[in-house]
Amino acid sequence: MTKHTKEILDLLDEHYGKEYVCYLNHENAWQLLIATMLSAQCTDARVNIVTKELFQKYKSPADFAKADVKELEQDIHSTGFYRNKARNIIACCKTLCEKYGGEVPREIDQLTALAGVGRKTANVIRGNIYHEPSVVVDTHVKRISNKLGLVSGDDPVKLEYDLMKVLPRDHWIRYNIQIIRLGREICKAPTPRCELCFLTGCCPAYQSGTEKKAGKTSRTVKAGKAETK
Repeated sequence: MTKHTKEILDLLDEHYGKEYVCYLNHENAWQLLIATMLSAQCTDARVNIVTKELFQKYKSPADFAKADVKELEQDIHSTGFYRNKARNIIACCKTLCEKYGGEVPREIDQLTALAGVGRKTANVIRGNIYHEPSVVVDTHVKRISNKLGLVSGDDPVKLEYDLMKVLPRDHWIRYNIQIIRLGREICKAPTPRCELCFLTGCCPAYQSGTEKKAGKTSRTVKAGKAETK
């Protein structure tokens, strides 16, 4: 681990602690699997609102497997992309019932073979349910890891493997949780709140002035729009 990486991880631990936190409400593996599928292009807060009633209506993978697709579409409509999500959830749960006895598998290849499940969703399950050290590359992790100079690129799969190389194994899950929180509260897109950030001293994007210029431009544009109303 480089000095730069250690500095970042130490600051993240100092500000956010070392506790594992999952922002999607769930009671078991299959609920987290479905909640994560619903979270694509949707906020965790919205998903939690939807699943509160959804998991009362559908109490097992078997219930989802035999669900009417049109009815399920309406049940999850507010999460967006509801047609694809409904079809994938039904197909996924059919496989869980037919191949795994209603249980959620733990191996990455088994998980990604399920309908609608990519590496991000699979790693959420592996990390939160089975406590397998995993790197989840969502939009926050991709964007901020690039800004911090830990990795470079846009391909989530490549970034996943690159982060596995630069981060200590015992930080993988924790890093995901901390960076997601940082991205929601401070390092927001497209207007990061650099004046509140505790990582500016080790952030190449900030040091180069890129972030400061981006924030200033965004504020100027917003101000301009406000004046023309």
